[in-house]
Amino acid sequence: MKKILIPAAFLAIVASSCSKSFIELTPKDSYTDASYYKTETQFRAALVAAYAPLRDVLINDYFTSEMHSDNTVYQPIPGNRGTAFVERENISDFVNTSTNSYAAATWQHSYTGISRANIIISRLKTAAIADSVKAGIDGQAKFLRALNYFKLVRLYGGVPLFLEEVTTAEDAFKARSTAEEVYTQVVADAKDAVSELAAPGKFPQTGEATKGSATILLAEVYCQQKKWAEAEALLNTLPGMGYDLNANYADAFLPANKNSKESLFEIQFLGGTMTGATPNVLSFHFLPRSKDTKLLTGITIDNTGSGGWNTPSTDLIQSFEPNDKRLDASIGIAEGTYDVSSYFAYSAVKSVINYTPATGKTGVPYIKKYLHAPLVATTGSSDNFPIYRYADALLLLAEALNEQSRPGEALIPLNRVRARAGLTAIQNTDIDILRDTIFHERRVELAFENHRWTDLLRAGKALTVINDFGKKIRQQLTYLSSDAYVIDAHNLVFPIPQNEVGLNIKIKQNDGYF
Repeated sequence: MKKILIPAAFLAIVASSCSKSFIELTPKDSYTDASYYKTETQFRAALVAAYAPLRDVLINDYFTSEMHSDNTVYQPIPGNRGTAFVERENISDFVNTSTNSYAAATWQHSYTGISRANIIISRLKTAAIADSVKAGIDGQAKFLRALNYFKLVRLYGGVPLFLEEVTTAEDAFKARSTAEEVYTQVVADAKDAVSELAAPGKFPQTGEATKGSATILLAEVYCQQKKWAEAEALLNTLPGMGYDLNANYADAFLPANKNSKESLFEIQFLGGTMTGATPNVLSFHFLPRSKDTKLLTGITIDNTGSGGWNTPSTDLIQSFEPNDKRLDASIGIAEGTYDVSSYFAYSAVKSVINYTPATGKTGVPYIKKYLHAPLVATTGSSDNFPIYRYADALLLLAEALNEQSRPGEALIPLNRVRARAGLTAIQNTDIDILRDTIFHERRVELAFENHRWTDLLRAGKALTVINDFGKKIRQQLTYLSSDAYVIDAHNLVFPIPQNEVGLNIKIKQNDGYF
């Protein structure tokens, strides 16, 4: 091996230059860790950064929610067995392992949001800004931290609980807290957010978390914990903040109605190619995989590399009652034929209502909730994505009332949701029957909004529903393996990502995973 000889004169020049700040690590016009987090403007910029990972989480969310349930399936592509396709399919089929990068991405992006919220919460304590300003910033940061931990604890069980800014390597390695400990922190953060944040005041809202956002988050946590009276009390405060249903179901998803009176919290997107655009690409993912999607999108888009996911299941479509307006507003049919590469050539767009395929054609259902012009082929749309809607709050209220043995009162919020959908009022006040009715109503009202898997868990129905669904779907979709949708208790949580277990000896893997 040759030795690399560095002339002494060169070393002398470097040493001399360094002494004269040849390499200046802290330019005078740049912020440092010590000089930032001083002003309201800086904290608000940090908040924007703390919201941003929600978009990254969302790109994976439908794999760990709608596709990890009986609501949607995927379209196979036998000619491409690349890791990106196989790992997504495995989550849908309930055969994913601890090395699945898409499940790991949900973990990583959630903790990114938590880390950024922690910095804001910690630095805000000593910032020389008005207390009234601090309250609003702290409330938003705690809402975001609570929202992320609520996602993690439901998907993975107990997780490492980081509540302070990580400043050393030792601080970065924690053991898992219990699920109960995580829930205790989620409740504490959400309570702080409820008390610190203001009601929206006017509509449309800004898109920032409000008192209403924190209220429904805390109410859902209480429902998860079976604290029905506490959930009821919170949910009953929402009408006084101005929240209500839009006149038509489809209105809630129109870009023109972003952050409307029905919106309690939604992830913000801005389409286009201008500087600062943050387009929503999900509509491309949810369409049949094709070289030309123009019939559905209005422009030629090749989504052969990104489409074919989150396809509405036949089971979901058949669960809508006759004349339910939400079916046509949520799902459409792309009619056409598959080529030898399993790409779909669109020939017509059809209504899902009483659909029968034309001779020689195949009808593929697709999600139309988030498919609105203008779309840009290389980026996406301006469709926001709902996390919490007022319809969700009404159904949670119905659930809370019914579980307190007040089914007659539960019918009121339930039937408000049904009336907008064009359905007749429910009259039955048998508590067990009404529990199933409310559960069904959540499925069709909130379809494709990433609630189905966690609703199955909260209702204690995941094992029965998924195994029964598996028996049916394996007969319909012959490409599924015999172990797809065959689950036991260990499948009720995801595995801790293997890279986390490998790096941190304090973390124990969930039972049943390696």
